[in-house]
Amino acid sequence: MNKYSASIFELSKKGRKGYTLPSLDVPAINNLIPKKFLRVEPPSLPEVGEGTAVRHFVNLSTKNHHVDKGFYPLGSCTMKYNPKINEKTCRLSGFSEIHPFQPSATAQGAIRLMRELGRDLCEIVGLPAITLQPAAGAHGELTALLMIRAYHQHNGNPRKKVIIPDSAHGTNPASIIAAGYDPVQIQSDSYGLVDPKTLEDTLDEETAAFMITNPNTLGIFNVE
Repeated sequence: MNKYSASIFELSKKGRKGYTLPSLDVPAINNLIPKKFLRVEPPSLPEVGEGTAVRHFVNLSTKNHHVDKGFYPLGSCTMKYNPKINEKTCRLSGFSEIHPFQPSATAQGAIRLMRELGRDLCEIVGLPAITLQPAAGAHGELTALLMIRAYHQHNGNPRKKVIIPDSAHGTNPASIIAAGYDPVQIQSDSYGLVDPKTLEDTLDEETAAFMITNPNTLGIFNVE
């Protein structure tokens, strides 16, 4: 058997482990999952050493296109990568070991970082306040749409629709519906950009917002 073409199951040897976990430092609780959802027999998983396990997942990763293999130009939220230095700093113990419920006095470094980031973002976008609560792109979309709805409600009319281009990411219409609006899609021009005339003809008194991603899913910036 060629070890370079063998499957992970063919490389399995009973008793091998690909991990070493630290000793448990909290009380063990074994009754969190109802018995009806527990396996009667353990799953048939391969048993390999750590090196083999790491190589297995690295080999799997190279079958996909990723930032270390080439450029990914699309304006999708699917593969926006931070610089490697950002990933390294995020793994510092002050971030990776912080706990949501620890006393604020022990997390002043992280709090200061978030406060300064919020201040800088406010200066960039020209708004009086921001939130760092959204944890993902779609979460941010929904947050923005709920703010838009609250603004229009405050003015006496929440309005009914949000306009999006046909190049919008799939989460856009979903977020619009979750916020209580109707998505209205407009066609892009031959360059993959929003056509200003089409947008103008679609706008009316029931338009709550125009929702756009830059760059769009085609990797193009709308600059009009």
